[in-house]
Amino acid sequence: MYGFHGRLLRIDLTTQSYTWQDIEASRLQAVLGGVGLGASLLYEYAPPRVEPFSADNPLIFTSAPLVGTGLTTTAKYAVVTKSPLTGFIADSLSSSFFALELKRVGVDALVITGAAEHPTYLLITDAGVEFRTAAHLAGLSAQETEERIRHADRTAQGAEVRVAAIGRAGENLIRFATLSNEGRHAGRGGVGAVFGAKKLKAVALRGQRRVAVADKNAVEKIAATLRERSVGPHTAKYREIGTVANLAVFDRLGSLPTYNFQNAPFARAEALSGEAFITNGFSQTHGCAACTIRCERLFQSLSGEAQRLEYETLFALGPLCGIEEPDAVLRAARLCDQHGLDTISTGGTLAWAAECADKGLWPELRATGLSFGNAEAMLALISDIAHRRGVGAVLAEGSRRAAAHIGAEAEGFAMQVKGMELPGYEPRSLKTMALGLAVSPRGACHNRSGAYEADFSGQVDRLQADAGRGALVAASEDFSAVLDSLIVCKFLRKCFDDFYVEAAQLMSAVTGWDYTAANLMRVGERINTLKKLFNMREGWRPADDWLPPRLLTEPLSSGVVQGVSLTPDELRLMIQSYYAARGWNEQGLVKEEKKRELGL
Repeated sequence: MYGFHGRLLRIDLTTQSYTWQDIEASRLQAVLGGVGLGASLLYEYAPPRVEPFSADNPLIFTSAPLVGTGLTTTAKYAVVTKSPLTGFIADSLSSSFFALELKRVGVDALVITGAAEHPTYLLITDAGVEFRTAAHLAGLSAQETEERIRHADRTAQGAEVRVAAIGRAGENLIRFATLSNEGRHAGRGGVGAVFGAKKLKAVALRGQRRVAVADKNAVEKIAATLRERSVGPHTAKYREIGTVANLAVFDRLGSLPTYNFQNAPFARAEALSGEAFITNGFSQTHGCAACTIRCERLFQSLSGEAQRLEYETLFALGPLCGIEEPDAVLRAARLCDQHGLDTISTGGTLAWAAECADKGLWPELRATGLSFGNAEAMLALISDIAHRRGVGAVLAEGSRRAAAHIGAEAEGFAMQVKGMELPGYEPRSLKTMALGLAVSPRGACHNRSGAYEADFSGQVDRLQADAGRGALVAASEDFSAVLDSLIVCKFLRKCFDDFYVEAAQLMSAVTGWDYTAANLMRVGERINTLKKLFNMREGWRPADDWLPPRLLTEPLSSGVVQGVSLTPDELRLMIQSYYAARGWNEQGLVKEEKKRELGL
């Protein structure tokens, strides 16, 4: 088998045992690797209606056919489980050397079930699994954990392990806790909390296996072409400023959510822009393993510490919470990284809490001093969330559950879909994106649907809704699913002249199997339908494909989009067009004939 190893490693933490199992070629052909393989294995290994914190909820790591081939931006892995934040599928991606080591271990997937009796970490090699105590690692950050394990497990020959670990938030079962490796994060959906429920502190990998490709010369030729394109105009923004460049652009377009989505423009956007960060606080550029784009930017805080910052973190801990000071955002981002908290859900939950405080809906908040723009109160509450301390114990549940704790009025401005807090795209001024956020299988997500691209490209009128948006969102989701299953970084997506044609040629060269553009498009549809089938099994209802009441009742009140709104009828029209484009019924349920058509 080329590109794949054709096997998985199943690990039981309860019995401290493991077995190697074959993965049939037909499954790999049908769903590739990454999130596709992860979704397929989750449907098989998760008992129906399993509780996310149950020992029976599987944690699944998956590699992909392009990992380890030398192709730029392909050092990525997926981690898939049932989300403790949403109750539906959680499929998160992370990158760099841990991904390459997973491939070297000689598996396409790890399936971890059970729960350890005491804090544990796993050392996995191509020879097997060691179950090691993690008692001495309790309370440490993911970075500290990684450093200690790598130091302890370095061989006499100098070979190192690669480590993915959780911080205090994961140990304390914060529902939006992350899994981290080498400063990167599998962030959304609470996969870190599932680690904590299993008393699993970390996974360490050391492997020696190499993956073979079917046509080495063809792969090297394609790799050279993509390397050259990756440093061209399509990636200039990422290479020059990084994703923080989005903040100023979104603000000018009226698409930057502020003050818990109460409006779009932000008065201090210029001071928080990527350009300002580059001018005033730039520290250094980094990149993932096997990447020529190098989009990562570290910025220096006033205390002299360098902190990684992306647009979504800047939005969520800045304008969304009314925070104007760049240094406060850097400090907040650092705290989230240290504790292992998803920055989007942290910012979204804190912004909701700030509005509760301003409206006097939660008396216990008074003691914290929280309000929009109060950076010190926000910083203190981030630590309270990670420790489940005081009101932080309620906020640790995410905005949907916290709002249910407070009452009906508070639920109306909890800005979440399926329990997952919204990313930094204003749905009222980006109508295609509004649909993408509403129907995404893992909750409000900008990574599993690039629907915003249609809005920003001028392909549609972003301020109007119509029945053509469903097909656009479905196609965007399928495209993302293929990218996330090959795996190729989304920042490389525009470097293909014709993605499906070129990706089919690449997959044929890597695997020796005969791929076509039409075949890969069908793979994307199959993966997204499989995610929906899992969610249906776990209790999905049509009402779950919807947006928060604020977005459907309150027009934007200022800036270039003043008066722009999104009505329930507009959203309903677009959702029905999406179901029709998918070939599902009017309630959003997958038809039996569609399952047969896709081989599911």
